[in-house]
Parts: sequence; structure tokens; C-alpha cells
Amino acid sequence: MRNQERDIILDSITEGVFTVDRYWRITSFNKAAETITGISIEEALGQPCKDILRANICEGSCALRETIRTGKPIVGKGVTILDADGNRHPISISTAILKNNGGQIIGGVETFRDLSMIEQLRKEIERDYSFEDIISRSHRMREIFDIIPQVADSRSTVLIQGESGTGKELVARAVHKLSPRRRRPFVAVNCGALPDTLLESELFGYKAGAFTDAKRDKPGRVTLAEGGTLFLDEIGDISDALQIRLLRFLQERVYEPLGSVQSVKADVRVVAATNKNLTVLVGESKFREDLFYRINVVRIDLPPLRERMEDIPLLVDHLIARMNRIQGKEVTGITDEALTCLMSHSYPGNVRELENIIERALVLCSSREIESKHLPEPLCGMACVEYPRQAGFMTFKQMEAAFLMNALRRNNWNRLKTARQLGIHKTTLFRKIKSLGLEIPPSGKQS
Repeated sequence: MRNQERDIILDSITEGVFTVDRYWRITSFNKAAETITGISIEEALGQPCKDILRANICEGSCALRETIRTGKPIVGKGVTILDADGNRHPISISTAILKNNGGQIIGGVETFRDLSMIEQLRKEIERDYSFEDIISRSHRMREIFDIIPQVADSRSTVLIQGESGTGKELVARAVHKLSPRRRRPFVAVNCGALPDTLLESELFGYKAGAFTDAKRDKPGRVTLAEGGTLFLDEIGDISDALQIRLLRFLQERVYEPLGSVQSVKADVRVVAATNKNLTVLVGESKFREDLFYRINVVRIDLPPLRERMEDIPLLVDHLIARMNRIQGKEVTGITDEALTCLMSHSYPGNVRELENIIERALVLCSSREIESKHLPEPLCGMACVEYPRQAGFMTFKQMEAAFLMNALRRNNWNRLKTARQLGIHKTTLFRKIKSLGLEIPPSGKQS
């Protein structure tokens, strides 16, 4: 291929491309490279690549030098460069070796993609759809975001109800961080993880000599939370006896450490959480009604992930970015097919389950994107084969079809119930079903 033809091809692509000789001098530099770096081809040719790209890895761990040394290409490595005006740009680089007809190495080639717009979009999404450490675009979660500051500003006891893995502790921490008590401790106790005797001493502490191994006084979690917030997780699991003790503490804000005859006054704000329906437990006489009314002053009901599936793409991006930092990986995203699989799962473990799935996928992923093969096998069953792929990827229309079919399936094909859950009018759902060509089983109810 003649140099003129090669240059025309290189100038037609949107990724920056440059080549170097064995002395790291730039031998070609395409139009996209000029645009991203702000340096013209005339200025770049013949110059050491580190003086032109000015990446944060040029001096210590140059990717191109590593590729030429090992013979192994690098794909999608995230770095930062300085443009001609001194502005920082996040880019993704890939490298490869250049050889002559005799198979001898004569230099290298590096392609790079400007991630500035993607990074800006990610920051805008996090700003628009995050609240403290909670991320959601769901209207139900947005309503919770709206009331948390008001709840935090009060002194009232808060009850957070939701399935395991929905983020109850995150909400509790948000309440604390936005409250006047934010500078004091946030102390969490998992009530379901300890037997009664241990839980009582863990909460209220004990005096030396209270029992055989009590050699010295030990402060309880209530003492440690003084002036701050005490988070009682899984409060629905405590016994009747401890419920009575806890009721007195909540009513009078006083307690006695085990082995003590003196009452101690406490200044703590209590936030309780449970994955059980306490109203049902009260009706079954498994939870004290007076304690329920004492903790159920302000209640926040967290929806399960299956009822806010629109959050999955947002959560996946957030989790990939976080897991990249933890695992030292450089995965840039997820394929449409894999995302469709994730959108078609019911998540009994909620956000915690999704987090585990993404962590597993990053461990197995050696490419730039998470693919369906990196996901647990049961996850990519019906949804990923139900709709034909076009050109090797899932279209937006196919993803929407998979999402709606999954929502209908969860509601036993009841369209009215599905429309209510999705927050849309039933005629909108009917129109979508028709336009997407979805086939609903005969048993599916329209109302």
C-alpha cells in the first residue's frame, strides 16, 4: 500500500494513530491525533513520542516500549495526556509492533481514543443520579432521595424496610451524614448475627464481674454512638426478651450495662432496618406492637432491584469503574448482549447480587468489555437467545423487548400490573408490546 493511500485511510478514522521508529521518533501522525493532542503533524514528525503525547506513563511505564520489549500488544489501557495548551485528557491507548518484510522489528504503532466526553458524561450521570453513596434514576428511589434530607434533619427514630442487598445501611449512613449529628459516630449493630446474651452486652456493655470472663468494664455500642447515630440492622430478628429491653431504652433513652444497678442516660439517634415485614410479624405476635410503633415513626421502604430495572445500566457502569480501581483492571464497559442478560434477571439478592456478578465478570474478563461469556451461565438463558442478534450485537429495540418480557414474566403476564410497576399507562404498554412484536402467552391478563 502506498504511503498516500495509507495516510488517507488513517485520516478517515476517529482514533488518534501514530507510529514510531526504533528510536521512538514519530514517523506518522494522523488527523485525529492532531485534534486530540492539539499538535500538528509538522510539529510531531521526527519528535520523540513522549514529547508529543506527554502521557502520565511516558517516563516510567511506557506502553509502547513494553509492547516492543515483550512482543505483546496492549489493548484499551487508560492513561492521561497533556495537550498543547496543557489541558489534561483521559485517553484509552492500544499498542502493537511494526515489522518489515523480513520479520524484523522496525518500530511500533499506538492508537488512542479521547475519553473526555465519556468522562464528562459519567460525571454528569453521577451528579444527576447519585445521592450520597446511592445511585439510582428510578422514580421511587428519587422520591426517597427527596425525603432523606428532611428525615435527617429531625430527631425521630427511622425504620428502613427492604429486602437483603437493597442498600439499607447506605440509606442509614446518608441519614446520619446529612443530620446535625454528622460529626459524631455512626455505629452499626447486626441484631440478627448475635445470640441474645451477646447482643445485649454488645448493645449496652457490661461491668467487671458481671459474668465469669468479665475482667474489666466494656462500653457497649450505645455508649460508642453517644451524640451520633445507632444503626440497628435486622431488628426483626431479636427475641421477645430483648425487645422489652430495647423498648425501655427507646422510650426513656436510659439503659443499664450488664452487672450495673445504675442507669445511664444516652443521647443517640436510632435508625433501625429489617428485611422482614414488621406489620405482618406484629399480626402474628412475633414482634411487639408497642416496639413497632416506637421505631416506626418515619419509615422508608426500599424497592427491590427487580422493581427498578432502569437502574441496572447505571449501576453496572458505576460498579465497573469501582472494580477497575480495586482489581487494577481497565475494562471500559459491557456489551449490549451481556447488558440484556443482566436486564433479564430478577435479582433475589438485589444490588449486592449484581455487585458480585460484576466482580466475577471483571476477574474473568481479559478484553475491553464484559461479554455474556463472563457472566454466570444461568444468567444468560432465555433472554439472550429469545431475540435474534443483528451484526453480532443486541440492538436497543431488542434490549427493550427483553426488558419488557422480563417485567411481564415477573407479573405473571398481567399487563395492567406490569404497567403500574413500570410507571406507564396501560395503553403505552400495549402499544410497546405491539410495536416490538412480543408474543404474550394466552394466560396473560390484560387487566
